[in-house]
Amino acid sequence: MQPKGVSVDLKLKGAKVIVTAGANGIGLNITERLVNEGANVYICDIDTSALSAAKEKLPTVRTGVCDVSDRSQVAGMVSEATNFLGGLDCLVNNAGIAGPTGLFHEIDPLDWDRCIQVCLTGQFNCARLVVDHLKKSENPSIVNLSSAAGKFGFPNRAPYSAAKWGVVGFTKSLSMELGKYGIRCNAILPGPVDGERIRSVISEKAKIAGKTFEEFTQTWLSMASIKELIDPQQIADLIAFIVSPLGKTISGQALSVDGDMQGLM
Repeated sequence: MQPKGVSVDLKLKGAKVIVTAGANGIGLNITERLVNEGANVYICDIDTSALSAAKEKLPTVRTGVCDVSDRSQVAGMVSEATNFLGGLDCLVNNAGIAGPTGLFHEIDPLDWDRCIQVCLTGQFNCARLVVDHLKKSENPSIVNLSSAAGKFGFPNRAPYSAAKWGVVGFTKSLSMELGKYGIRCNAILPGPVDGERIRSVISEKAKIAGKTFEEFTQTWLSMASIKELIDPQQIADLIAFIVSPLGKTISGQALSVDGDMQGLM
């Protein structure tokens, strides 16, 4: 048992990390956790105000604007990041959007396309350009953010669920392809994470179900063993561990942080 008050050295001092959508929400928690471990971090985001606030809070972090669905922007971002960092040890593919809420056959096809482009293709766009950099690292890894919607059906959220199921398959395939280079790849599947995005999703789904926000939240959480929204810090803590040398044989995994959810509605 770890003695109280004794911290574990994750050996991440000097690690070179890119975090996409790292200026807000889960991404900012991940960024802060890695910086606190001594990592050198580059974050990109589309929210310039959030990037400025993150830079003010974490002055050692380098920031850049990037839409991960735009391959030319991703190419520029990866070039800038690896030049700043002097290489790369880890990519955290965190960027994503909630996508539309509604019956799949009534969704605007453009909204479907946008959700897939950001949540799934965006991860491909970033991962494909960092492989050669990761091959030179002594502790290389990729972390892809999926969701509990990547293992359950998610009515009225078909585009998001399809993208997040795709992330799991993409992750497993990368692990198998890149293992020969020592590059490990894992997916994180959060349940409903407390924050602005999930509250917006719950509100939309509550309207469809004819329930109040509070009623739908409680009904949703009834499907989990631990009935509370997920603290984003728990996700950041898990990622810090698996990208550290202590996680050197953890690869190809879909790691849930969801209070043991049994389904989504």
